Amino acid sequence: MKKLIVALMAFTVVFTIAACAKENKPGSSPSPSASAPATTSPSPGGAPAAPASAAKELKITATNWKFDQAEYKVKAGETYKVTLSSTEGAHGFQTTGLNLNVGTNKTVEYKFEKAGTYEIQCNVPCGNGHMTMKAKIVVEA
Repeated sequence: MKKLIVALMAFTVVFTIAACAKENKPGSSPSPSASAPATTSPSPGGAPAAPASAAKELKITATNWKFDQAEYKVKAGETYKVTLSSTEGAHGFQTTGLNLNVGTNKTVEYKFEKAGTYEIQCNVPCGNGHMTMKAKIVVEA
């Protein structure tokens, strides 16, 4: 019984490390999720987001256990194409106070309606630094 538990724990550790350490090398074929079409979600309140041509871009890059910036600034009332690129490992994020969730190498249209500061946190278990993988989106009036 002890051998089975040790084997399961070892498998879990290896799987977790592999998920975080995955790296897309130049010239390699992209994963199916990287080539999947962008998804669109309505803005809060159920109103559809503005047409794609009117959307600005917010690009966030994730590496192992950190986002590329501590803070991202957007304007209230504006629609953005929010893109999360993962250069190391698999990551996604969710926000506290906004209905905004973005997966690994995905794009979502989102209208930031209310000014304020909102925390984003990685929502894909990615290893030892996962719990501290946070940043902020500042929606300016």
